[in-house]
Amino acid sequence: MNWLEVGLTVEAEVAEALVEVLSRYAPHRVAVEPEDEPLVEKVTIYAYLPGDEELDKRRRQVEEALWHLGQLWPLPTPTCKPLEDEDWMTVWQDRVSILRLGERVVIKPAWQRYAPAAGEIVLEMDSGMAFGTGLHPTTQLCVAALEKLVRPGMRILDLGTGTGILSLVAAQLAPVEILAVDHDSDAIAVARRNFRVNHVTQGIHLLRGSLSDVNSTHDLILANLLTPIIIRMAHAGLAERLRRNGFLIASGILVEQLVEVTAVLERNGLQVTETSQKGDWVALIAKRRGNPLWFPKARERRSEKARGSASVVCGRRPQ
Repeated sequence: MNWLEVGLTVEAEVAEALVEVLSRYAPHRVAVEPEDEPLVEKVTIYAYLPGDEELDKRRRQVEEALWHLGQLWPLPTPTCKPLEDEDWMTVWQDRVSILRLGERVVIKPAWQRYAPAAGEIVLEMDSGMAFGTGLHPTTQLCVAALEKLVRPGMRILDLGTGTGILSLVAAQLAPVEILAVDHDSDAIAVARRNFRVNHVTQGIHLLRGSLSDVNSTHDLILANLLTPIIIRMAHAGLAERLRRNGFLIASGILVEQLVEVTAVLERNGLQVTETSQKGDWVALIAKRRGNPLWFPKARERRSEKARGSASVVCGRRPQ
């Protein structure tokens, strides 16, 4: 059977959304090739469609899906190249490149060999996944923040863990205890697999749930989510899950949303100490301040929870 290679070069922040779209018609046959490491500003996405009797139908579906996605982000005209059956797997694997995040983190596909330099952390991730392989600017910003903050013995809460990539990085940076939370059962299954593949099984726990299901306190909270979810979590007692002098790393925030997010966090027991930016996206580091009993409306929130108030779901950025 022959194959059709469909390729597009796009901004890195669009990559995960594009992979998700293409994966609907080329499941497990999508490759991501960074164009300009180590900055990873642009990537080329390749999808491989089987050249069977359904090819014309799949090609029309891909064109229609790309048109809809192009209403949100400008997309180039895709290139199409036929491949012989014996060539497509070799071409697909050759397309997948090693990705570098922060100062120390390297992400590679399972079939590639890589000799790490001193101090480097190497993770294996499925390059065909639609979410959480490190391409999005918010993931890159969070990794850089983790490299600054993670210390041995920390208790870390990862809200909206997705593929578990940020938990994996934290676990490899230092011996820590991690609670990785997500409301999506598929995400929990993917994260569990990634932990196992990377031999990270000690000190890491998965929980299907949301913020309201977390009763413990932590030295560091990760929230690579969406601005509305971060704001709702702040109002729902996010700071109360931090220990004294604990830190929050939050991203999924657009530049124009930073002022609003900062104001909400600072009204709810957190002080923003640092921000970083990549393209249109921002990550912030905030520190817990005060005694939990002094947080605004803390007692009111606990009373509402006792009466069965709605929980805040640990959703993730749309990809």
